[in-house]
Amino acid sequence: MLDPAPHPFDLPEGNDQSRVDSDREGSVRVARVALVGVHGYGARHLDNLRRLEDDGAARLVAVADPRPPEDGTLGAGVGVFANLEDLLAAGTTPDVVVIATPIQAHAPLAHAAIAAGADVYVEKPPVASMEQYHSLLAAADKAGVAVQTGFQSLGSAALDRLDDLVASGTLGSVRGVSALGTWVRTRGYFGRSRWAGKRTLDGVDVVDGVATNPLAHAVATALRVAGARKASDVATVETDLYRAHDIECDDTSTIRVHTASGTVVTLALTLCAAEQTRPSVTLHGTQGAAVLYYTEDELAVTTAQGTDTERFGRANLLENLLEHRTTGTPLLSPLSSAGAFMRVLDAVRLAPPPHPIDPSYVTWIGDGDEAHPIVNGIEDLLQRACLAQATLSELDPGWARPASSSLPLVLDGREVGSYRDGTAVSPFLSPRPYLHPVTTLAGVAVTDHFPADHVWHLGAGVAVQDVDGVNIWGGRTYRREEQGYVWRPDHGRISRTGITQHGDSLNETLRWTGPDGAALLDEVRRISWGTVNDAVWALTVDFSLTPVGDGEVLIGSPGSNGRAGGGYGGFFWRLPTCDGASITTADASGEAGVHGTVSDWLCWQGSFGGRPATLLFLPNDNAIDPWFVRSEGYPGVGLALAWDRPAATTRDAPLTRSVTVLIADGTLTPDAIRAFAAQERHP
Repeated sequence: MLDPAPHPFDLPEGNDQSRVDSDREGSVRVARVALVGVHGYGARHLDNLRRLEDDGAARLVAVADPRPPEDGTLGAGVGVFANLEDLLAAGTTPDVVVIATPIQAHAPLAHAAIAAGADVYVEKPPVASMEQYHSLLAAADKAGVAVQTGFQSLGSAALDRLDDLVASGTLGSVRGVSALGTWVRTRGYFGRSRWAGKRTLDGVDVVDGVATNPLAHAVATALRVAGARKASDVATVETDLYRAHDIECDDTSTIRVHTASGTVVTLALTLCAAEQTRPSVTLHGTQGAAVLYYTEDELAVTTAQGTDTERFGRANLLENLLEHRTTGTPLLSPLSSAGAFMRVLDAVRLAPPPHPIDPSYVTWIGDGDEAHPIVNGIEDLLQRACLAQATLSELDPGWARPASSSLPLVLDGREVGSYRDGTAVSPFLSPRPYLHPVTTLAGVAVTDHFPADHVWHLGAGVAVQDVDGVNIWGGRTYRREEQGYVWRPDHGRISRTGITQHGDSLNETLRWTGPDGAALLDEVRRISWGTVNDAVWALTVDFSLTPVGDGEVLIGSPGSNGRAGGGYGGFFWRLPTCDGASITTADASGEAGVHGTVSDWLCWQGSFGGRPATLLFLPNDNAIDPWFVRSEGYPGVGLALAWDRPAATTRDAPLTRSVTVLIADGTLTPDAIRAFAAQERHP
């Protein structure tokens, strides 16, 4: 063991630039650095300090750790202490204290270093509560010392490039920012110390969750990209926290942040992926996207011209702190800019305990300390969360907390559907009520929502892309003058104004509004359901659209705006991934044969998650609308209100439609299909 005596040099006391160390000629002025915590990430700080010493930028004068470093780890003359209190009491007088200790020790150690007049570099997360954060800020300001937080990614030059892209309008308007992290952590990772995975330890806050420690850089970087630095830059934080490990904290979570400027930041993070991938922060724009792989300082910018990828350099944050001391160079990650991150951490700290994930959705790989859980399908779920600005609860994978804004559809004691009010849906996706999940009587799910290919597809419901120029479908809008789809600030919404339930039916009144809140249409909708036989049930949707004003309202589509075959809008059903899809009508089959035709019924059969099911669509209004069908790019069926020309609705002649869908387990024979169509369709 090294001699734990203090550094032999006797230097003048004081703070900032008044405390210096010299070489034997007295010509080189270097900061005296003390490192608290030499194991774990502290070992990286030791390596960095050796480099800085070789460059003449710093001198390591002492370390503090209850478990001393191995012999030969430190240079001659470096003091070794059991704790920072002993180090400071010995008169070592460091100019900078680097803190790389367990989270719960950050605040008291930083206060002690500040009281001694030292500048501080504190690892992430800087402290474990908002109260500690404000206290540390005040102490540093009063003492006149600098505090740098260890969010190393904030030293990346790629962030300046992202700022330039936003300022220049290269990516268009910012639709949102997301952070995606799919990592793997073993049982041994959380067994390595008493504080690992804890919310509190011995009554002291720790908050060692996925967003606050392992993937904290993803959170801090996403907030920085969104322009949120100070606590006041954050308006609201919504947490949705889960765990597959046997720990107190969350290991799989979505967090949605609304900044004061209106940007939505979606954080989708897990330590329970099938394999570890490089984390990323994405800036979603109306004319492109930029993906920053922050661990590698790699930026991929995608616009209509293609994708350009570039690597950037990164400033060392401790070196930046040393330069700040001598030249006044601005800190890249000052404590004052960690306020937005601390708002997120404090929301996690104050949230209810993370919800345990049902073990039937988790697969464990490996043995002993090397075992790690995989949450089934988590990669796809988190990608959807980022694209849709949605939480795991809203995505409803089966193991998340139930969405609070849904009504169950129940037959004979079995829930066969859920009707959601859609209020939490992102404005870019045109919020509206929809049915999801809808299942067969045996429990086979036959709807999907927020799919990665078209995140604005929401189960089964009613949506229109052009209502007098307002998009109430979601996503990009097809424009004739562009001869293509573009993001526009034209998204409206459908809001519930009243609802009553009578047995197996819901009667609802709805208001269709534009992006400015102006009322466009009033809708009366009825959803009813009933059993057909022990393998089949029927769902009927009736709706009527009436203008709010005296004039007519035109209902349009990409098809009516110039896109051949793109006449979707009206009743639409998004199916989940389907194997072996068979699509038939009385006169045609297959996507190409059925798409754009008019018929009394359409049957979709296939395998959903390995289980066969059948959907028989029966328009109840004399089949005046063409079928909109997709099976190759994605699975979906709709009845097109405006196939190639707009449809009008007036107060004297409301636009009214009705459709019944038979939902069956297994596959039906052609004779059975025709028989059901004749029996269940109501002209």
